[in-house]
Amino acid sequence: MAIDTTTLDDFYRNKAPYIKDGPGYLLPDGITREIGHFNVFNVADLMEKIAGKGVMPYNRRAYYKISLISGRNTAEYADKVIEIEKNALLFAMPQVPYHWVPKDADQHGHFCIFTDEFLVKANSGVLLDELPIFKVGGYPVFQLSDADTAEIQAIFLKMHRALSSDYTYKYDLIRNYVLELIHFGQKLQPATALYPSHTASARVSSLFIELLERQFPIESPRQQLKLRTAKDYADRLSVHVNHLNKVLKENTGKTTTALIAGRIIREAKILLKQTDWNVSEVAYSLGFEEVAHFSNFFRKQTSLSPIAFRA
Repeated sequence: MAIDTTTLDDFYRNKAPYIKDGPGYLLPDGITREIGHFNVFNVADLMEKIAGKGVMPYNRRAYYKISLISGRNTAEYADKVIEIEKNALLFAMPQVPYHWVPKDADQHGHFCIFTDEFLVKANSGVLLDELPIFKVGGYPVFQLSDADTAEIQAIFLKMHRALSSDYTYKYDLIRNYVLELIHFGQKLQPATALYPSHTASARVSSLFIELLERQFPIESPRQQLKLRTAKDYADRLSVHVNHLNKVLKENTGKTTTALIAGRIIREAKILLKQTDWNVSEVAYSLGFEEVAHFSNFFRKQTSLSPIAFRA
């Protein structure tokens, strides 16, 4: 199960072929100005255009997304699956992969996509990853009452009208609407329907291995490993580090730290044998700021120093 990163370019490239009015329908005039990025869509319009292709791949996205969805759906995260029977408000963030599966063809609502720069440009001081709604490890899907649904739909309709208007300060207005959605979500109680623990355990293990392998191969001494610790992986998967360690131990017989160390040492051996990088370059690329720390780590894992192994 691949976990790809969908960029904004990917988003528009994937949707544009299905839109008869061309990319202009997706990308209104002025949207590429130096304001960060924002756009808003009608779910029913896009679902009609991409009929049969509505399942989102299990990936993380390089942008934020807020969705109002009316219809039967399943939202899958690393250690949880949330069943939506009617109306839901979903918050998606770049750090957390998820999978959204429509369970019927009757899908309605709206969604907006934006970058963190879009809100920062307002000099509002808002840091999205510090807001409770975008905290890694939370429940970003909320079941809605009919009254809540109507109120949120009204906000999205104001976004649509503002974006298509000639109003000079429309992006300032839209930022306020985005913040209104965020605060609306933070007042709601989360949906908490979970998969059985054994299925969730297998899901977490599979995604951990996928994230681990995606760090490799290291192809340049200027490339540096991004995820180095058990907590790094737990945060990316939106689970507690103790829970991650528990399920990996159950499914693989090894701890999170042991699995990470084993993969790093395997890459270290390849780099030492198959490249002419010096030991400092190998150490840096594998996330060690000090070559002495790398040498100690390598010796502990192999009983040899990096230089002795290379020889």
